[in-house]
Amino acid sequence: MPLDPSLVMRLRAAIRPERLLDTAVRLVEVPSPTRDGRAAADLLAEILASDGFAVERPVANWPSAPAVAARLTTGKPGRTLQFNGHLDTVHLPFVPPRVSDGMLYGSGASDMKGGLAAACEAMRALRDANGMAAGSVLLTAHDLHEFPWGDGAQIDGLIAGGHVGDAVLLPEYHSSSLPVVGRGLAVLEVTITREGSPVHEVLGGIDEPSVIAAGAELVRRFSELDGRLGETSHPLAGRASLFVGQVHSGEIFNQAPVEFRLSGTRRWLPGTKIDEIEAEFHQVVSDVARAGGTRACAKFIRVRDACRLDQREPIVAAFQSAYGAATGKCLPIGAKPFVDDGNTFMAAGVPAITHGPDAKGAHTLHEAVPIDELVRVALVYALTANEFCASK
Repeated sequence: MPLDPSLVMRLRAAIRPERLLDTAVRLVEVPSPTRDGRAAADLLAEILASDGFAVERPVANWPSAPAVAARLTTGKPGRTLQFNGHLDTVHLPFVPPRVSDGMLYGSGASDMKGGLAAACEAMRALRDANGMAAGSVLLTAHDLHEFPWGDGAQIDGLIAGGHVGDAVLLPEYHSSSLPVVGRGLAVLEVTITREGSPVHEVLGGIDEPSVIAAGAELVRRFSELDGRLGETSHPLAGRASLFVGQVHSGEIFNQAPVEFRLSGTRRWLPGTKIDEIEAEFHQVVSDVARAGGTRACAKFIRVRDACRLDQREPIVAAFQSAYGAATGKCLPIGAKPFVDDGNTFMAAGVPAITHGPDAKGAHTLHEAVPIDELVRVALVYALTANEFCASK
């Protein structure tokens, strides 16, 4: 259903790009590698409080950096739409903010301080333009998102503590589709060892059990399993997979090593029983180690489960109406290429849509986001809140 053109114009005019950019720059200026996000959380809380919003600091399983929760309420019955983002960044050298030719650069600019600043601006625009007829908006921001340094415990704590809406928008750097399905992810770590010490090949090393041979067999078995997984796929999300990204062994070319290490990922589709695929992983590793006369230590580290968004959820129609009003286009239905906190919300029964700016360079030293994209996201979020929160 088309939105009121006068409302769209009013909210568009209420978004102030310079204020949005100032918030984004200030957030990027504060280094916040995962597990060290307190300064950024303190700054965001200060910004929101100075804007007149009611701000809470729930500990949410992480007293070192309490989360941020701010609300915009109308006082009238309606739904609550949550804007949720993480303040932590991956552990790379810090890059300070820089604005040039309509772009914001710096650590967290794309993942995801820029998107979080856009969500803040959406709240301001809704307040300034009196853009909500009913309901409320809840903005949350937290640490412990980026794996492997974080384990997602703070978003778990926010949900368990009741800091959650009837639906969630997450301004991660995905903008090409409305993702209604996403694969789950586990990180795989395997260490294969043998008894004894490293030894020269001609001094007995050639007669020792080979951890490299066992590791090669493990890679072969994983590749075989990945091939079987590829036989079935989801029309949007693609296929399940087992991917090996790192192998390490040996100190020198003619020495028999005592250790082989492998790292990779296992991704699965909705409806998969995680316990079963974890058991399958451990069985393969155990069989290979035993056959090679070696020992193995294997870890199946669950990051996020797979997720599926019911397209009949009210948030889907509200978002599509808002996106159409802001851009004049309809966003195609698609899949989420990565895992994020939306997977966690949907596992808790809360419908979630990941949609943010068309940003580049996430998890690199070259993060960049167009300022126009931040403004667009702010408008889409504000219009979605108006549409979604009006009824219960």
